[in-house]
Amino acid sequence: MVEYMRFAFLCREKPPSVNKRIAIIGAGPAGLAAAGYLVCKGYDVDVYDKMPLPGGLMIFAIPPWRIPRERILNGIRELEEKFGVKFILKTKVFAGKERRDEGDDFVEKTVPLEKIIDDYDAVLITTGTWQSKVPRVPGIEAKGVTTALEYVYEHRIYELGFRDKPPHTGKKVIVIGGGYSAVDAAEQALRDGAETYLVYRRTVRQAPAGLYEIERIKRMGVNIIELASPLEVIVENDIVKGVKFQRMRLGPPDESGRPRPIPIPGAEFVLEADMVIFATGERATPPVSSEDKEALEKLGIELTRWNTIVVDENMRTKNPKVFAGGDVVNGPSKIGPAIASSLKAARSLDNWLRARSLKLVPTP
Repeated sequence: MVEYMRFAFLCREKPPSVNKRIAIIGAGPAGLAAAGYLVCKGYDVDVYDKMPLPGGLMIFAIPPWRIPRERILNGIRELEEKFGVKFILKTKVFAGKERRDEGDDFVEKTVPLEKIIDDYDAVLITTGTWQSKVPRVPGIEAKGVTTALEYVYEHRIYELGFRDKPPHTGKKVIVIGGGYSAVDAAEQALRDGAETYLVYRRTVRQAPAGLYEIERIKRMGVNIIELASPLEVIVENDIVKGVKFQRMRLGPPDESGRPRPIPIPGAEFVLEADMVIFATGERATPPVSSEDKEALEKLGIELTRWNTIVVDENMRTKNPKVFAGGDVVNGPSKIGPAIASSLKAARSLDNWLRARSLKLVPTP
């Protein structure tokens, strides 16, 4: 039985160096898979990450009961000790106007993206999705309101020994959403001893996490409420007291192909709680702000309206030295698609550098 994730799956031993340096920005599953691929091709790989350990959301968000943490850490250790991958941690690579993302509290140093591009033969961006999307409803600034990413992240850093104080937990917790983040947050709240409710605006059959996951946490004791959408967080003295919800019904399919939730006029209800967790999605976090048009133009990087990086069929940006892969290109996804995307980018990066290395012999 393999007790670690093999990121360097193409080779058993480190091959001779081709004397080319690659920088990977982001040490989540996409960055680790790309690092493993590229070291097997003979590149010297440096991986930059803002966290105190490599692993990204696999370590700092996904619960250890879903993916055993030691398997990830042992795979990272192999990359470092056997294949010479260098991890530069607590370091945020960024260009232009500063932007704070979740998980930034461990950053000790910021390195300009321009410098990374200048210092390396090629750069691969795999910075993932470290920014939660929260609906604009009244009361979201109240004490006791948080995001699923922040909630599970606080638990992971405590378990890993990076915080002395255990995270705040509620006695009655409402989790709003239907994806894996919602399921993980609800299960965590239940394990914390809270009376836990998961509220989703469609039915559980349309939930992105899938019916199996919803039914699993329901059997554990999570209360599931379907077809309800938040209207307002109820606040008293700046502290959350509950959520006012709107009953919904399912209408024609929307752009996602799922039935559109439609409000039922007059059908409202209040659910009391002392903690509210929004698990309503995450946003891509490229190492440059979407608002900084000058920096984007200078770097040759273009972003979509979803904040993801625009790449061509070879996963390359308009800057020939810069490739991108994983969720920073795809948007929030599962680990498998993120890894597949980054491996495609790593292959393209390898092909590009090898093509550049071919010396053309002048015609006599």
